Amino acid sequence: MKKIKNESQLLQHATKLGAAYALKRGYVGIDGTTSAKDKQECIYRLLVQDKLVSPLSKEDETTANIRHKLVLWIMKHLPPEHSLLK
Repeated sequence: MKKIKNESQLLQHATKLGAAYALKRGYVGIDGTTSAKDKQECIYRLLVQDKLVSPLSKEDETTANIRHKLVLWIMKHLPPEHSLLK
């Protein structure tokens, strides 16, 4: 897995937008007390269910791989001139 520039900031952005997407979809399982790891996993599973990201195989479903998938997802949805992509 290749290290992505600004990965931690992209992950934070993906988590924030993913949580907003989940709320718009009617999912209420993410709140202020949910850990970052659980938020990321919930968002990942919701995106897989909606076929917005391709699923990882069962043996590859690690926290690092889920985070990487979320970063790749948000990178595709940001405009090319966004500061986090430079």
